[in-house]
Amino acid sequence: MDYIKEIAEYANNKNIADNLRNAFPYPYTLDDAKYYVNHCMRKEGESQICRAIVINKKAIGSVGVFFRDDVYSKTGEIGYWLAEEFWGRGIMNTAISKVCKIVFDEYDIIRIHAEPFADNIGSRKALEKAGFMLEGIMKNNVIKNNKVLDSCMYAKLK
Repeated sequence: MDYIKEIAEYANNKNIADNLRNAFPYPYTLDDAKYYVNHCMRKEGESQICRAIVINKKAIGSVGVFFRDDVYSKTGEIGYWLAEEFWGRGIMNTAISKVCKIVFDEYDIIRIHAEPFADNIGSRKALEKAGFMLEGIMKNNVIKNNKVLDSCMYAKLK
C-alpha cells in the first residue's frame, strides 16, 4: 500500500498506456492505482503474482504473471510496465527474469507467454534478454488507438 501514489504518478503516462492493452487506463488516476494494488494483493498466489518494481525505495513499475485456466491451466501470461525515465536500463528484463523464476519454482506452471505489440521494440528486447523466444508474429491482431497492429507471441518454458 505504500507505493500507491508512486504507481499512480509513474503510470500516468500516455507512452506507457499506448504500449499496453486498453485495460491499462490513461489518464491513470490514484483510484486506478488503489484498485490495481488491492486487486494484486487479493489475488496473490490464487490466480496471479504481481510485484512492484522498486528502485531507490520508489515503485517505478510492476510485473505480474496471470495464471490461465481450462486447457491452459499450466500456462501464465506475463504483463509489465515501467516508468518511462527508466526505459533502456535493463531493469525490466531483470524484473521479468525474477518473476518467472518465482512462478516456475513455486507454482505448477510450465510456460509463460507475452504478447507485446510488434512495434514495441523495447518490450521485445526485454523479453528476449530474459530468455523468452519469439514464436510468431500475428498480423493485424490488435487494435490500439484506432490503429490495427501486429502483435508477437513470446514464450519461456520451465
